[in-house]
Amino acid sequence: MFVLPPPPRYPTQAAYNAAVAAGHATPLIETNNILSNPEDSFQAGEGTYVLKEDLHLATPPPHPSEAPILNPNPLATLPQPATAGTRISLITLDDKAPPPAFYRLTSATTLSASIAEHPGEDRLSHDAKLSSDGEGRGTSISDGPTSLTAVSAPAFGEGNSLLAPEKTKDLNKRRKPKNNMTKSNSSFISRVIINEAVSKKLLDRPGDGVFAFANINRAFQWLDLSSPSKADYLTKILFTKAHCLSHDVNLVTKGPGHLDVVMGFSTGEIIWWEPMSQRYTRLNKNGVINKTPVSQIRWIPGAENLFLAAHMDGALVVYDKEKEDAIFNPDEEKPEGEAEPRTEFSKAIQVVKSIHSKNQKVNPVAIWKLSNQRINAFAFSPDNRHLAVVSEDGTLRIIDYLNEKLLSLFSAYYGGFICVCWSPDGKYVLTGGQDDLISIWCPSENAIIARCQGHQSWVTAVAFDPWRCDERNYRFGSVGEDCRLCLWDFNVGMLHTPKAASVRHRGSISSRVPGLHRAETQNTSISRLRSNSAVSTADDDEEETISYPVEPRSRIPILPPVLMKKADKDPLCWVKFTEDAIMTSCKSGHLRTWNRPADNTAS
Repeated sequence: MFVLPPPPRYPTQAAYNAAVAAGHATPLIETNNILSNPEDSFQAGEGTYVLKEDLHLATPPPHPSEAPILNPNPLATLPQPATAGTRISLITLDDKAPPPAFYRLTSATTLSASIAEHPGEDRLSHDAKLSSDGEGRGTSISDGPTSLTAVSAPAFGEGNSLLAPEKTKDLNKRRKPKNNMTKSNSSFISRVIINEAVSKKLLDRPGDGVFAFANINRAFQWLDLSSPSKADYLTKILFTKAHCLSHDVNLVTKGPGHLDVVMGFSTGEIIWWEPMSQRYTRLNKNGVINKTPVSQIRWIPGAENLFLAAHMDGALVVYDKEKEDAIFNPDEEKPEGEAEPRTEFSKAIQVVKSIHSKNQKVNPVAIWKLSNQRINAFAFSPDNRHLAVVSEDGTLRIIDYLNEKLLSLFSAYYGGFICVCWSPDGKYVLTGGQDDLISIWCPSENAIIARCQGHQSWVTAVAFDPWRCDERNYRFGSVGEDCRLCLWDFNVGMLHTPKAASVRHRGSISSRVPGLHRAETQNTSISRLRSNSAVSTADDDEEETISYPVEPRSRIPILPPVLMKKADKDPLCWVKFTEDAIMTSCKSGHLRTWNRPADNTAS
């Protein structure tokens, strides 16, 4: 029988401070990172993966100004502060590694005519560079080789001259944020700790070394994983009450003397930080644009200034790092006297402010309303044309973000989606969520290809292994709150949809109703519909059908994992593949590196 935990010994902060002063309690202090080398391994088909090291990132205690939570009830339905565990970005300044032959594909081979690239678009994106998304694209070390398809996409917002960044006399000198973080008296930032030898460490580090940026609760750390003393952070920032939920590094502007980092917080605020100069700028200050937490934040592919933030009210907001914020009035975007049209989120996205708007003097640059429930994650496609977005309402949306258009909407088997990523060639999308499953989707076929069953709790992160993928065979990994790391293999030949499932009546009633609407989270009596191919209407326009029903288990192949491993004692929340290892992190701050088999050769 489950028993509620006892109430805290010191019910108020004043009582706790008095107990510390009297010597009856130990003060909560910030500790240092700890690097250890525990013995562990697991066996896969290609050989033995060995645990190289465990880097325990110091987890900061609650800020002294925060009142302790009294007797938390695990069954309570009251909203809790947003947290995300430990999320890492791995960045190298050396981009000379050649991509494998697998990446010599064209974007035209990845998507059908309904989603394929627009004719005549062959110009390069800004700087012919890629974005810094750490989940399936770009040139960060965690993603592996660069996709050659990305340069065919047009620049985001192309044609709107108001979005072009201001040119400087010295093209090699990047613009920096306005404020000095070390001298800041902002109440938002509690403390900034800079390594005494940071200048020497940056000067002596190898050119192909790996930087790591990590957010864990109300702390943010900058580490050098190529240093012998990798446990010593270069910079640690402690925030007063806000929890950093997501961050991203811009690979367009990165260089030996400059890095652009954006962070999204549980308060809705955003920080643009340049670690080399320790300068920063706060955006969406006090929630002037959107007051809800930022669940994920990413730089727009190929953009120097623009990044996309997913807020927990179901909105995607595009910001410019160098623009000032202003209260946004949607009525200013509409012609005078025109009423606000009602948007059905199963058929379209609500463009509150378009990227092509002429009102671009201040932030926001664009706002897209997708749902009335929180957005949990999104990922840009390798060809930098499409956006896969997953939400708490149990939907996967494929969006042509260049044209601000919803292309497809798919529903989870049960519950909400938590994570999403694209295959390196852009053919498949992986989602994981509260149904304990990983789903493999094929956007070009508007269909689910397989469901992957192996986790015993919510799936929190998925990622492809680019070094074990080719034109037909794919390897990906997943982690979940069951503390498990799972590896999965599939190929296009083994995942043919059963014949009965391939016969789809696109005019069916269920295809015209939004997917999952859970009564317990939306306070509505609408329940999720299973597909019903026997009921259809012939007068519906097939081209308008973008919402696809849930397929029952009997129609969809079930894929088992090739490996299941309990990789940590605490729930896992992040997984990445590098050329030499698999890396995982958990909610308590353990960053573990599992070396690949010694005889493994990257294909």
